[in-house]
Amino acid sequence: MFSFFKKKTPPPPPPAAPSTSTVVATLPTLSGGSMIGSALVTPIDIPVPSATPPERQKWVDKLKASLGKTAGSISAVFGGSVIDETLYENLEDALLMSDAGVPATQYLLTELRRKVKDSGVTHPVALKNILVALLTDLLQPLQKQLMIGEHKPTVIMVTGVNGAGKTTSIGKLTKHLADHGASVLLAAADTFRAAAREQLSVWADRNLVEIISQEGGDPAAVSFDAVSAGKARGKDVVLVDTAGRLPSQLHLMEELKKIKRVIQKADATAPHEILLVIDGNTGQNALAQVRAFDDTLSLTGLIITKLDGTAKGGVIAAIARERPIPVYFIGVGEKLEELETFNAREFAQALLG
Repeated sequence: MFSFFKKKTPPPPPPAAPSTSTVVATLPTLSGGSMIGSALVTPIDIPVPSATPPERQKWVDKLKASLGKTAGSISAVFGGSVIDETLYENLEDALLMSDAGVPATQYLLTELRRKVKDSGVTHPVALKNILVALLTDLLQPLQKQLMIGEHKPTVIMVTGVNGAGKTTSIGKLTKHLADHGASVLLAAADTFRAAAREQLSVWADRNLVEIISQEGGDPAAVSFDAVSAGKARGKDVVLVDTAGRLPSQLHLMEELKKIKRVIQKADATAPHEILLVIDGNTGQNALAQVRAFDDTLSLTGLIITKLDGTAKGGVIAAIARERPIPVYFIGVGEKLEELETFNAREFAQALLG
């Protein structure tokens, strides 16, 4: 499991140029290349497998089990023998109850009616298959690679409200970056919460990586020091942990903007990624968080956690319709292997049962 980081070795550079390595988070159907200094990292074309690999299948099965409540309520709609107006009404209710939101629900139902009319299908099972395809297309823009290596260090700023699983997600990403050859430096810029620095230090010790922290220090100053240290020490990645906050806490949202500005003073191209960690159990509140943090920081990606035992899994459809920000990873539990890359079709199939 956790095959989403892959080490790529670039072609031999000219004698005078230093060698550069790139770590990328890969999805099976995606590939890309980057120009790094004078060395060209060539794309790796990974063929679409004819069947899901065993390791990935374990993850897919776990995802289906975790989204069981949502899937159960939606798939019950297709239990009849005819496609009628009652079926459409029940499907609308089930999608709204899953927190897919009004815009996404209306879009899916409109397209579903159109395709049923064009194709002439009459059985609910065929209708469900069409819905899976429509949802996959809706979610496809969220399926994207997280590229590490175009910049050295790649500076990743991680945000989110308290309790969303932000620091734990940072710890998991740190481990797997380190396991795949990337040198990581952590920045304990969450100086508002008393235990945050200690919690991140535990992850640093566990993963044998360095950490920059200051007891009671200014979050922006810690971030600046970490990025500067990452450049000086030749680190591949600097992960900046910021304080958890609600979007309504305007003074703390301003602090996030300050951290971003100060990071840019240490590296004009940074931060290269700004990730928001959201709790999948919070439904439409998660969408509100995406809107608020995106308006403030211009997010580049999402990590959706705690998609276990929830009936709110449809919120990803709402995000895709209203704020199609890439979902780099999704999590369905606390264990190390219960965080994986997002795949649109896998998620659509799991959500609809």
